[in-house]
Amino acid sequence: MTRPSLARSAFGLTSAGAAVDRWTLDSGTGVRADVLTHGAILHGLTVPAASGDDACVVLNLPTVADYERRSPFFGAVVGRYANRIADGAFTLDGSAYRVPVNDRGHALHGGPDGFDRRLWSAEPGPAGEDTVALRLTLHSADGDMGFPGALDVTATYTLDRQGTLRLDYRATTDAATVVNLTHHAYFNLAGAGIGDVLSHTLALDSAAFLPVGPDGIPLGDLEPTEGTAFDFATPRPIGERIGDEDPQLRSMGGYDHCWALDPAAPREGPLRRAARLADPLTGRRLEVWTTEPGVQVYTGNGLDGSLSGADGKPYDRHGAVCLETQHFPDSPNRPAYPSTVLRPGQAFASTTEFRFPQLAGRPGGT
Repeated sequence: MTRPSLARSAFGLTSAGAAVDRWTLDSGTGVRADVLTHGAILHGLTVPAASGDDACVVLNLPTVADYERRSPFFGAVVGRYANRIADGAFTLDGSAYRVPVNDRGHALHGGPDGFDRRLWSAEPGPAGEDTVALRLTLHSADGDMGFPGALDVTATYTLDRQGTLRLDYRATTDAATVVNLTHHAYFNLAGAGIGDVLSHTLALDSAAFLPVGPDGIPLGDLEPTEGTAFDFATPRPIGERIGDEDPQLRSMGGYDHCWALDPAAPREGPLRRAARLADPLTGRRLEVWTTEPGVQVYTGNGLDGSLSGADGKPYDRHGAVCLETQHFPDSPNRPAYPSTVLRPGQAFASTTEFRFPQLAGRPGGT
C-alpha cells in the first residue's frame, strides 16, 4: 500500500525576485494536489475518471508571472474579505474604514492586493497513517488594504487516501476586524480546458439565494429559489436555465450569486453538505462540505479564451464553476447577515472539504 506523501519543488520567482515553491500532496490512491506558496494557490488537482484516466480538474496558469498579471483568482485562498464590500467602505465599532476598490466601484476579495497575491510561508502539516498535510501561514498587518487589526492566518490543506481534500482556516487578530476567507478553485470535472461545464449537473443544499444588482452587491434579503432558474434543490445541468430571460442572470452573464445553506442539509459533525457536482461524460463527482453558512456559485462568466494552462488549452466562457464556501457578501454593512466580525481573544475557524465519492466509496453524490 502506497502511503500519502508530500514533496516540495521550485515553481518560479515573483516579479520581486522571491522564490515560489510548489508542494505536491499525493494520496497514494490517485488523487494529487499541487499547492503554491504564491496565494496559497491550488495549482493542480488530479483526479481519476471512471475509466481510470487522470486529469487535472482545476484551472491554473503556467507561471508565477501569469498569476501576478492576469489571474482571476484561480485556485487561491482569498481574503481578508472574500466576495464584495459595497463601495469598499464599512463601519466597525463606530470607526469608518475603506478598502481600495477593484470591481465596479467595490472591493472584491480583499482589494487589489489581497491574500491571493501574497507569498505565504509553508511547512509540512500534521500527518497520519492515511493523511498528508501542508500548513501555510500569512501575517496581515494592521491597516493592510485598509482593514483594521493585525491578522495572523493559517490555511492547512489535508489530503487523505480516500481522495478528500480538506481546507482548514484559522485566524486571530489584535484588534476588531472583519474576516471572510474562501477558496477560489475553478472546477471542470471533465478536465481543465475541456469545453464548458454547462452539461455538469449541480445540486445545492439551499432553498434561498441573495439577488444582486448589476454590480454584484446584494439587493437585500434572501429570496426563495423554488421554481426559479436558481433552484438546484435537485441535480440538474448548470446550462439548463442559465440562458433564461431572468434579470439576475442577464446582468451577471450567468450565475455569480450566494446561496444560503439549508440548516437541515446532511451533516457530519460540524460539516454540512453544500453542493454536489458531476460530469456525465467522465463520471467524476464532487461533493463540497463546509462549516460556512453560504456558497457563492460562479460559472466562469468572465472567461473569454484569453487564458490557458501550460498545455495551451484556452479557458472559454463557462469553462469552469466555482463553489466558494463563505459568509455572505457585504456582511460588514448588513447587520441582518451572519456576522463576520473577529475580535481579540477570539479565533476565526472554518473548514471545507472537497470529496470525490466515487473514489471514496461514500454513499450519495449526484
